[in-house]
Amino acid sequence: MELTMDKNGNELFAAFKGELDAQTSPDVEAQIVPALDGVEKLVLDFAQLEYISSAGLRVLLTIMQIMIERQGVTVRNVSDEIMSVLDMTGFTGDLNFE
Repeated sequence: MELTMDKNGNELFAAFKGELDAQTSPDVEAQIVPALDGVEKLVLDFAQLEYISSAGLRVLLTIMQIMIERQGVTVRNVSDEIMSVLDMTGFTGDLNFE
């Protein structure tokens, strides 16, 4: 898993590449959670996210809980496979999509 982040003021853009699973999610969480300090707008780019497991969904839930009182989380470039997982697990109602 490769996570690329670009912070511009109170906005954070994070691009995911690879698989967000039990092996990679601890490192991703350790990188992204501290980066959310002071962030009002978060955009997650899933264009190159190939797979998300329940451990990856837990990281996404943690991010959403942190951002809930802010402008929230926007997700873009979601593949049909990832969207299906997000839809089946109820995440689509709490995310903004571009």
